[in-house]
Amino acid sequence: MSEPCEVKFKLVRSRSSVSRARAVLRASLGEWRAAQTVCEAGELVLSELVTNALHVQVPEDRMIGVRIECRGRGGLLRLEVSDAGEGRPVVQRPGELATTGRGLLLVEALAHRWGVDERQDGIGKTVWAELLAPGIVPLPGRTDIAAVTIRAGQSVRVGGAWRTVRSVRSERYASGGLSVIVGLDEGPALRLQAGEPVTVRIGGVHAEGARAVGSRTRPAAGPVSTS
Repeated sequence: MSEPCEVKFKLVRSRSSVSRARAVLRASLGEWRAAQTVCEAGELVLSELVTNALHVQVPEDRMIGVRIECRGRGGLLRLEVSDAGEGRPVVQRPGELATTGRGLLLVEALAHRWGVDERQDGIGKTVWAELLAPGIVPLPGRTDIAAVTIRAGQSVRVGGAWRTVRSVRSERYASGGLSVIVGLDEGPALRLQAGEPVTVRIGGVHAEGARAVGSRTRPAAGPVSTS
């Protein structure tokens, strides 16, 4: 079996995080050439897991961890969502008129198997689900880093295309905050906030940024030296 490939990222405690998790999963499964049925089931399962994590009673600054793992051709797609809450989720059997409480029922129906583990490197738990994914073709995994830690030789995704980082330098905002200016092999340089999360690819010949840099990422204003 091929070595597992993974994508890891963190989400703030916001309703918009559900759609972000789905978007990252959709992009990853597209690259891994997953079947449409796997994509649809995976998005539903991940949505339910993230939604449940958002309902956990923890401080608002506690983030939600997500890990997407692919294991070889004809293998498994594993989805993990970690939160800092106590307790273990239980499958509910709501009545016909109930409008909530069916999330884990859906996970149970769509997943090959699912479960809950204590987090090995922190407080809280990880709820995971595995789906059969025949024909999936894994690529090297990814993980989140802060923009300030980007290095030349990595890549970021801009407008749906991969761009290799040629240079990185920092500048101070007038307010005192730090910005990171990333020179690319093609197109204008990017200006990012120092702590802005950027997903980098792990494994392969070189690390590649997998965060889709879109409308929130600003091209650097005016000419930017990338030397």
